[in-house]
Amino acid sequence: MNQKRVHLIDGMRGLSLFGILLANLLIFQYGMWGKEELHLSGINEGAFHFTKVFIEGSFMPIFTFLFGYSMIKMAEGLRQKDLKVKRYFARRSLLLGVIGWAHGAFLWEGDILLFYGIMGFFLLLFVNRKSKTILVWAILLTILTTSFMLIGAGFSGEGTSEDEFMASAEYIEKTNDVYANGTYSEIKHHRTQVDPFEEIPEYLVLLMVVLAPIATAPLFLFGMYAARINMFANPMQEKKLYRTGTIILVPVGIAMKAVFEFAPSTGWTDFLIGAGAPLLAVGYIFAFAWLYTKFTESVAMRAFESVGKLSLTNYMMQTVICTTVFYGYGLGLFGKLGTAGGLLLGLGVFALQCVASYFYLKCFRRGPLEFILRVWTNFSWNGQVKPKKRKKKREAEAHAL
Repeated sequence: MNQKRVHLIDGMRGLSLFGILLANLLIFQYGMWGKEELHLSGINEGAFHFTKVFIEGSFMPIFTFLFGYSMIKMAEGLRQKDLKVKRYFARRSLLLGVIGWAHGAFLWEGDILLFYGIMGFFLLLFVNRKSKTILVWAILLTILTTSFMLIGAGFSGEGTSEDEFMASAEYIEKTNDVYANGTYSEIKHHRTQVDPFEEIPEYLVLLMVVLAPIATAPLFLFGMYAARINMFANPMQEKKLYRTGTIILVPVGIAMKAVFEFAPSTGWTDFLIGAGAPLLAVGYIFAFAWLYTKFTESVAMRAFESVGKLSLTNYMMQTVICTTVFYGYGLGLFGKLGTAGGLLLGLGVFALQCVASYFYLKCFRRGPLEFILRVWTNFSWNGQVKPKKRKKKREAEAHAL
């Protein structure tokens, strides 16, 4: 993979972390379920709608796409060293899952790393498959997911099904009190021991668990396919594709999500956001790549790249910073800053991460969590991949000749 392409992918990863932070600030400040029960006005109402339309649900899919992309590139590097790809990915996925479990249990309810670790095992089914096979499965799963959504929209009719998936008002009220005023132990106990799904039918919980991997799998697979065909390897040559994708997908995705936000909630508006969010995510991918071709050496691009190179460490630091700001054992600002204030805080935190990441990379090649992940994945104290002994022998013989 050439140097330019590495920079572009790192930049996209930084962009996804920026959007994930802004979206997660609703959860940090109001809770996973309380963010859907807000009564706002003025600038806070505008900031809330901006977040829901332009941000929420449309940056995590970018990270998902890049996860699949990086898997293929890592696999190519391992094959060049004549190593068993699945063994390395199994170890990597296991540690990601452990980090995610610890993140969710000890810090914050909105963890995604456990899910990514689980999906890493699922994606092992595709890592050695042909490009065409990966693409076909991505398309089939997209059709299947869309069909489920259409069926759900049809059954819901004019009545909204969203309330069936919501936690009770008592749970939300308790969450608000504990997170705003509780100690670390009280908040941890509430997060891990109190069940928000207590009043939700078991079949709906099971349905969410089953459908989540199916719904997210297409973007993982499209990312794997993009890596296989070396998409983003030559940004200047692909500029026309980026521009076309931006012009079509960004306005379509925004329009679909805006209809959901401002129209009465029905099964069909649920479908629009379910389809519009990933479409907007792909539009953002193209838009960032298009801007990259114009501002490759800009300070902004360098900033996104720096954050992206330390993505795991920066993701965890966002949790540490924001829970300290909002939870009772920190500054106790849970629910008090407002959605507009939350966006400003997000901008400040990300700017801080850009500066810190830039200077950190002046001294170190990898972030602390990235290094630990490499040590475990590669089973080496320096984090480097160990080539097979016979490969070393062949290389020594070739060098002697």
